[in-house]
Amino acid sequence: MDFGLTALTLARMQFAFTVSAHIIFPAFTIGLASWLALLNFRWLQTRDRAYLDLFEQWRTIFAVVFGMGVVSGIVMAYQFGTNWSVFSDRAGPVIGPPMGYEVLSAFFLEAGFLGIMLFGREKVGDKLHFAATCIVALGTLFSAFWILSVNSWMQTPAGFEIAPNGQFVPTDWWAVIFNPSFPYRLAHMVLAAYLTTAFVVGSAGAWHLLRRGEDPGSRRMFSHAMWMAVLVTPLQILAGDMHGVNTLEHQPAKIAAIEGHYESYPQGRVPLILFGIPDDEAGVTRRKIEVPLVGSLILTHSLDKPVLGLDAFPKEDRPPARIIFWTFRVMVAVGVAMLGVGLWALLARWRGQLYTDRWLHRAALLMGPSGFLAVLCGWVTTEVGRQPWTIYNHLRTAESHAPLSAEMVGTSLVAFVIVYFLVFGSGTFYILRLIARLPSQRVDVEGLGTTRAAGVTPIAETHQHRT
Repeated sequence: MDFGLTALTLARMQFAFTVSAHIIFPAFTIGLASWLALLNFRWLQTRDRAYLDLFEQWRTIFAVVFGMGVVSGIVMAYQFGTNWSVFSDRAGPVIGPPMGYEVLSAFFLEAGFLGIMLFGREKVGDKLHFAATCIVALGTLFSAFWILSVNSWMQTPAGFEIAPNGQFVPTDWWAVIFNPSFPYRLAHMVLAAYLTTAFVVGSAGAWHLLRRGEDPGSRRMFSHAMWMAVLVTPLQILAGDMHGVNTLEHQPAKIAAIEGHYESYPQGRVPLILFGIPDDEAGVTRRKIEVPLVGSLILTHSLDKPVLGLDAFPKEDRPPARIIFWTFRVMVAVGVAMLGVGLWALLARWRGQLYTDRWLHRAALLMGPSGFLAVLCGWVTTEVGRQPWTIYNHLRTAESHAPLSAEMVGTSLVAFVIVYFLVFGSGTFYILRLIARLPSQRVDVEGLGTTRAAGVTPIAETHQHRT
C-alpha cells in the first residue's frame, strides 16, 4: 500500500499523524495538572465543597487523558527505531540521554504519585494528597522540559561534534540542553498548554451555564478559565514575539517562509503580508495584502535592519512556505480570538454579567477546541519550517529515514489511522461525556474500572464457603 508516494513521504506523513494525535494529550494534561493542584489548594483553604467536586470530576478526566497520552507517546518512540533508524543512530548519543531523563525524572515522578492523586486522599490525608497533586503537576512540566530540549536541539543544535562514523556526539551537555531556542520554545509551549486547558474548562463551564446558570462548580470553572485567558494570553503573545526574534536569528529561512518573503530586504522596511498565496515554484507570493513597514517592526523591532528572504537560500534548503504561511496565521488568529474572549469576560466581570452574558458563554463554548488548533498549527509551523532538515543545517530529512519500502510504511500508516481513530476517538467521546456532567453528578475515578486487587476477596469468600 504505497499510494504512489515514496517511503520518505509516507514516513513523514506517519510521523506527522502520530505526533499530531499525541501532542494534544500532553498539551491538555500539563495545564490540567496545574489546575487540579490549584483546585486542591482552594479546597484545603476554603473547605468549599464546590472545589472538591470540581477536583474529583476533572481528576477522572485527567486520568483518561493521561492514559491516552502515554499510549500515543510510546508509539512515537517506536517510530524512531522503525521509520527513522538512520536519524536515531546518528543523533542517538545526543538525544538519547535527555529522552531517558524524561522517563526517569518526569514520567516516574508523575506515575509514582499519580496513584496517590487519583485514589489516595482517604489513605494519606488531605495535605499529603495535595503534595502528590503538586508533584504530578511538576512532573508534567519536567516532561515538557526534556522533550522541548530535544526538539529545540534539532532546531538549533549546539554543544556537539560529528564523529568520524557520522554520529553526533555531545561535547558540552549544558549547551546541548540549553540550546539557543530552548528557553523560548519551552515558555511558548507551556503557556500554550495552560491556554489549551483554560479554554476546554471555560467551554465546559459555559456549556453548563447555558443550561443551568446557578451551578457553583460551573461558575468557578468559567471564572478560572476566563482569568487564565485574560492573564496568560498577553504573556503568550510576548513569548511568541521573543520566540520569533530568536527564530529570525537562528533559522532565518523559516521566518522568510512564514512571512511569505521570497525577496530579501537589505535596507529593512519590510511589509507585513497579512494574506496571500505563496508560490514556492515561482518564488513569489501572489494576491497578497500587505501593510508597509509593519513586518520590520514585528520581526526586528526596528525599521532599517536587514531581513533575509528565501532568495538568500538555495532552493534545496528552503522550507515550503505554502504550508507554514497559513498554519502560522491560523495560530495567530486563534491567539487574537483568545485575547478577545478574555477581554470580553473581563468587561462582563466588571459589569457583574460574567455568569449571565449568554453571548459570552456561546463564544467561550465555541472556543473550547481553539487551544488544540493553535498547538497543532504551531507545531506544524515549527516542524515543517525546519525542513528540509531533521537536525538543522546538519542532517537532511531525506538522509534520516530507514531503508524501508513504501509498501511497508504505507501499510503501517493505514493501520495507525484505523487504530488511532478507534481507540482515541472512543476515548475522546468518553471524555466529552464526562465533561457534559455537572461536577456534582460526576463519574468518580473509581468508576473507570476495577481497582480492587484480585484474589483477596475470592479466597476469603472461598474460605467462608468451606467453613
